Amino acid sequence: MKKHLFDILKETVGLSDEDLQEVIRTKAEKGGNTLEILIKKKIATETQILEALSIRYDIPFWPKLPLNHIAANISQDVPIHFLKKYFMVPLESRNQNTENRSPNQEEAYHTEAGCIIAVNDPSSFQPLDDLIRFIRAEHFQIVLSTKEAILSAINISYDLRRDSAEQLVQDMEENGTTIISEIEDTADLLDDTSDAPIIKLVNHIISQSIKARASDIHIEPYQDSFKVRYRVDGILYDLLTPPKWIQPALTSRIKVMAKMNIAEKRLPQDGRIEIKLGDQDIDVRVSTIPISFGERVVMRLLNKSTSLLTLSDLGMSSESLGILKKLVASPNGIILVTGPTGSGKTTTLYAILSSINTPDINIITIEDPVEYQLKGISQIQVNPKIELTFARGLRSIVRQDPDVILVGEIRDKETAEIAVQSALTGHLVFSTLHTNDSASAITRLVDIGVEPFLISSAVLAVAAQRLIRVLCKNCKEAYMPDDVTLETIGITHEQAKKGSIYRAKGCPDCLNTGYKGRIAIIEIMIMTPELKSLILKTYDSNLIKKAANMISLRQDGIKKVLNGITTIEEVLRVTHF
Repeated sequence: MKKHLFDILKETVGLSDEDLQEVIRTKAEKGGNTLEILIKKKIATETQILEALSIRYDIPFWPKLPLNHIAANISQDVPIHFLKKYFMVPLESRNQNTENRSPNQEEAYHTEAGCIIAVNDPSSFQPLDDLIRFIRAEHFQIVLSTKEAILSAINISYDLRRDSAEQLVQDMEENGTTIISEIEDTADLLDDTSDAPIIKLVNHIISQSIKARASDIHIEPYQDSFKVRYRVDGILYDLLTPPKWIQPALTSRIKVMAKMNIAEKRLPQDGRIEIKLGDQDIDVRVSTIPISFGERVVMRLLNKSTSLLTLSDLGMSSESLGILKKLVASPNGIILVTGPTGSGKTTTLYAILSSINTPDINIITIEDPVEYQLKGISQIQVNPKIELTFARGLRSIVRQDPDVILVGEIRDKETAEIAVQSALTGHLVFSTLHTNDSASAITRLVDIGVEPFLISSAVLAVAAQRLIRVLCKNCKEAYMPDDVTLETIGITHEQAKKGSIYRAKGCPDCLNTGYKGRIAIIEIMIMTPELKSLILKTYDSNLIKKAANMISLRQDGIKKVLNGITTIEEVLRVTHF
């Protein structure tokens, strides 16, 4: 006689009678699945329950599924939402399962012909019967797997079988028609089974860009052609060059998705799309501008599913990290982060706020836009349409008894003056400026209209940063640069011999770029008494930089070259003397 599931759990995870009574009581009061209640109450993990089910029903448990053996034509035969609802996926039988079988299965588990079906709940008999009918399986075997593994297999199977962008364009050329559909978008791009070629093309462009870790998609019209490009790790790459006649339909489809006015082609417009791709939530900010040959579209992709970086994740040296941690512990003053658009200023500020975010501190931000929702922090979105500007919002924030204030960007004199006044009256203020280096921030503040004596009194430090690409660990190769290259960047022969200098090569894992991911290089200018005195006399950025006595962006980049993190070319690309 087979053991009951609860008896197996008592033996394997120590399920107590009290736990069992609590589960029964919860089910009676609120309903629900017994196994899900066990997981929710953290009495047992999903893996422990599946191992127990494996013993109870004598069905093998595969913690990982062989993703290279997805059943053929699954995306054509079975609706994706069906598989996701019931957490099951068919796999091809290739006798690959011996390495994946549960440790408690002594014999190899395989089928002579047919398929293997991975399920999460072996008691879902009716959906299982429906799936077998869908795929017309005569011979099959059942395995147990986790919800995460099954969802990954489903998403990969549907994504792999999408038409290529080139094929979609070719189909449209053969049809000779453009189709614009104003239907509402489905919740998940992978669920969108629309036959309209233009819808399939837009979905494919977005999904391919997300897969390539792109931050932006550019749609650029020219006189007799147009290009689709995406930005990966700060560099633009060509994705597609469709024929010119597809341009209006492609632009209109994106504008429909972003709920913009498709009839208005003469004015710049901004919109937003919220989409899902499998288990990823993507926020897409859309911007269009009219140019000579049509509308230029840029889509900024923001993956909400990725976790926020901490200060230690930013790639700072231990010295810079130590300085920054001391600065953010200050009770009042202004800390500025500077750099051009896309240099990671907001990410750094979010990491700083996360590091000081405790229940006893009141943190309020005003941003344009709010990129990530930070738990326990009040965030205000700038809205020029109702005259909610940085200055107006900041004036109101001060009356909300804040300890820490984040101003997305100091753009004008009014915002700068309120920020300075806030810092002088006991608040710690963080903000950003668009300048080339930390010393130029002082010149910029004076140029906006802030008095030098206020700057020297309120500003604690200015951090300038850039993002550099990190070498791909799989394909980077060591080499010794020639004398001219070493001299150009400022590395001595002794440093080069002691360090580990690498160059980019390229492999499929890094899309043949030689790089994968980015980290920050940073220079921190602390406002010492000597520097404050100098600012009262002059605001020449060159003189301020000489007097600052700090590790510059170039020097921080050199350290990362010698440590084998990036290349000489990358540091030269983003820094200047």
